[in-house]
Amino acid sequence: MPRIALATYDPGPEPGKDSDLPVLVEALRAAGAQAVAVPWDDPGVDWSGFDLVVIRSTWDYSWRAAEFAAWVRGCDAATRLLNPADVVRWNADKRYLGELAAAGVPVVPTRYLAPGDPADLPDGHEYVVKPTSGAGARFAARYTPEERESALRHLARMHDEGHTAMVQPYVTGIDVGGERALLYVGGRFLHASRKRAVLSPGTAYDAEKVAHPGLEQWTAPPAELAVAEQALAAVPGAPELLYARVDLVDGDDGRPRVMELELVEPNLFLFLHPGSVDRVAEAVLASA
Repeated sequence: MPRIALATYDPGPEPGKDSDLPVLVEALRAAGAQAVAVPWDDPGVDWSGFDLVVIRSTWDYSWRAAEFAAWVRGCDAATRLLNPADVVRWNADKRYLGELAAAGVPVVPTRYLAPGDPADLPDGHEYVVKPTSGAGARFAARYTPEERESALRHLARMHDEGHTAMVQPYVTGIDVGGERALLYVGGRFLHASRKRAVLSPGTAYDAEKVAHPGLEQWTAPPAELAVAEQALAAVPGAPELLYARVDLVDGDDGRPRVMELELVEPNLFLFLHPGSVDRVAEAVLASA
């Protein structure tokens, strides 16, 4: 019976937001594993006591990037970690989008402004500012050229906290076609979902956002599958991936572009696709 830990976060007194976690734990137990959900930052856990640690809903990691990176190193040294530590380190910083673009993957055009860089913001179109390390639209907002002063305050706040900012054109196709999430497990396509735009005009960067508004099942057409697989093939070193989520939007030409490649702790949306639970459990067990 393999001993498997699903790494999550500690929600404190609030209910946990990962509704898939207990379902996946139960599926793994039903399949014969000793499975348990464990907060990644619990100091009392001996990670070497597990045959496999699967990073799942460590959804507070971007607030504690250095601490999380240290945990990844330690856990990787103690046992088998998936996704692999090298993948987690690469994917935790969204500057990977520049590497994907250099490899020919169609991505949303992205510029990076590190602390000390000139505040080079667009003046001819709507745009998005967000940190290179973030989750759930944390510290993300959209601006028109007329809102430059608000954008500058946003940028200054991120730079004061040591964050590098991403600046992207606001992709208007998301207001029509939404954002699609294509999920792969064990190297195979599993299912797809679609949600509406997260960032509303005028919403402050430090306001709490609904991360997955209007989420629904989606049938991915061949063009989306092709872009998703192109992005996965461009991950450095062609590593073994237990899970991957490729988030796509339509560019100005109507063709899909990668918004994000989620390899650290993506929501799997199993609650929306209950038939996928057993396939995910099988992939986890095959990796143990």
